[in-house]
Amino acid sequence: MDLVTLWRAVGPAELEQVAAAGWRAWPAADLRATLSRTAAATVARQRYVPAEGAGFVTTFDVPRRFLDRYPVSDGEYRIPAGDVPALNAQLAGAIVEMSDYRAPVPDDQLDPALPAAWRAYLAGPSWLRRGWLDTGCYLWLYPPGEAAELLDAWGEPSVAAHPGIAIIGGDGSREHLALDLRVDPPPVLMVEITSAGWEGTVCQATDVASFLARVEAGTFDFTWE
Repeated sequence: MDLVTLWRAVGPAELEQVAAAGWRAWPAADLRATLSRTAAATVARQRYVPAEGAGFVTTFDVPRRFLDRYPVSDGEYRIPAGDVPALNAQLAGAIVEMSDYRAPVPDDQLDPALPAAWRAYLAGPSWLRRGWLDTGCYLWLYPPGEAAELLDAWGEPSVAAHPGIAIIGGDGSREHLALDLRVDPPPVLMVEITSAGWEGTVCQATDVASFLARVEAGTFDFTWE
C-alpha cells in the first residue's frame, strides 16, 4: 500500500480526544495536516503553547489514493469535517504523539544554581517536554519541580554518591541525564538509576548549551559508552 505520512499539531484538548478514541480516530472537525514535521512543530510551539500551555506534534499514515481527492497547498492538506470519519476509516495504524512542547517555567521555579543555558531554555517561549527525535532517540526533559521529586525518590545514599548532581532529563526508563554542578561548565552525563557514583556515568555533552543545540536540531542521541 502506498502510504503518505502526515503531521498535525494539536493542543491538549484535541490530544485527549484522540487518546480517548484509542489513538485511532480524529475528532469530527475540519482537519489540517502537513507533509512536514518541522511545519507541524512550528504550529505546536507558536500557536498552541502560548494559547493552551502545551502543544503536541502527532503523525499518522494515510493511503495516497485517499488523499489524492484533496488539493495540497504549501505541503498542507485540508480535510473537511464531513470527510474526517472517512479519513479515520483509512488510517494505516495508530496516531502517534511525537513531541510535547511546554510553556515557559516561571522564574521563581528556576534554581539559580542551574546553568544559565538550562534556565534560559526552560524560561523560553516553548521547550521540549518529551518526544522522539529524528535520530530515533526518545528524550524526556524535566522541569525543576519534577527533577527534585526524582532526586527524592532516588534516595539519599544515591544522591550522596553523586555530589553536585542536578537531574534535567532521561530516556523515560532507567537512564537519567544529570549535571555535575561541581564543574564549570557542568557536563551533561547519563546516570543509570543504580549508579554507584560519578565514575560510572557516560558523558553526553560537554555543556548544556551544546546539548540543547542538538536537541533542538533533532540530532541528539544517547551515547552508551
